[in-house]
Amino acid sequence: MAPTDHLALPFFDAAHRSLGAALIDWVPLQQIDEQDDRAACRAWVRALGDAGWLRYCVPAAFGGALPALDSRALVVLRETLAYHSPLADFAFAMQGLGSGAITLAGSPAQQAAYLPAVARGDKIAAFALSEADAGSDAGAMKTVASQTHAAATGFVLDGSKTWISNGGIADYYCVFAKTAPEAGTRGISAFIVDASTPGLDASEHIAVMAPHPLATLRLAQCQLPADALLGELHGGFKLAMRTLDIFRASVAAAALGMARRALAEAVAYARARPMFGQRLADFQLTQAKLGEMAALVDAAAVLTYRAAWLRDCVGTESAAQAQAYTAAAAMAKMTATENAQRVIDMALQMHGGMGVKVGTKVESLYRDIRSLRIYEGATEVQQLIIGKSVLKNLPLSAVSSGPRAPAC
Repeated sequence: MAPTDHLALPFFDAAHRSLGAALIDWVPLQQIDEQDDRAACRAWVRALGDAGWLRYCVPAAFGGALPALDSRALVVLRETLAYHSPLADFAFAMQGLGSGAITLAGSPAQQAAYLPAVARGDKIAAFALSEADAGSDAGAMKTVASQTHAAATGFVLDGSKTWISNGGIADYYCVFAKTAPEAGTRGISAFIVDASTPGLDASEHIAVMAPHPLATLRLAQCQLPADALLGELHGGFKLAMRTLDIFRASVAAAALGMARRALAEAVAYARARPMFGQRLADFQLTQAKLGEMAALVDAAAVLTYRAAWLRDCVGTESAAQAQAYTAAAAMAKMTATENAQRVIDMALQMHGGMGVKVGTKVESLYRDIRSLRIYEGATEVQQLIIGKSVLKNLPLSAVSSGPRAPAC
């Protein structure tokens, strides 16, 4: 199957197909040494920015490629990048996630100060929500933002954030903190914190099984001006969820890209590997396994593309539309990441001993895929979202007649 065959599906239009074809030609030409995850991530941001790909992370008004964030473009970009380099996908995705809250709720001054720089690759972005005891349960966060005596002068942040992608290399962080600690999720606010802000320490690097730039942030009497508040006071939780909702389908796309690569590696290996006077591909057991892998990939693809199409072409303006999209994105994220784990595991098994040799593609994919089943909403969280939607009896047909964007 050609790398762009899936773009012929009716979820996409000509612009998405051209985008995918152009990116497929560009990515393999990049020669970036990924042995040092931090240096590689910086290099990928620079390369993606120089080539114009980061322009899809922000709206056109601030240097972006399209009038608004386009879920299908994000899906095409992340799937293609992840197929070639999960770290390239990571670099792209974090630019979008780390600037998404500014796109959604930033003041004109904040948007002008950060979004064009993100699109050019001049500023590396980060999203700081998780804490050691507050991952899926964001309301349990302990980081506090206290208003100064004269509220107009700003806030003081104290606490810590962990598992922060781009931690230690970001130029700024969208940090979520309690401004009304007794109010749970209704007492969370968002702030833009520049990396150079006194009291912010991002030096504690976290080593993980698939190297990525992750860090713990320490905030000690970190003083911010009043205009560092992002969006409404106490509106941070809703803003965080809206931001994650936009990019959830693109996480599914990243997993899909890795699964497609694993399938391609398995097919190539089966065709080339001699065994008992035949090729590995000649055995029915191999053919059955490849068939199962292909079906898992395609099932994930349809759910991923459907979720992106729903956001772009049906919209999320009404409560019913928003709930339907959220459920569809959860289905896509859960299915794509779980299926990708299975596909990559089967590809590794098919490679035999070569599958666990450090430096082979399936070995690195095996390490890379595991975190996608956890971050931006673990599989179990997605199951809860889907289950609640089922109990509300909200079928997708309930929103299928909603308004359509002109491009759709």
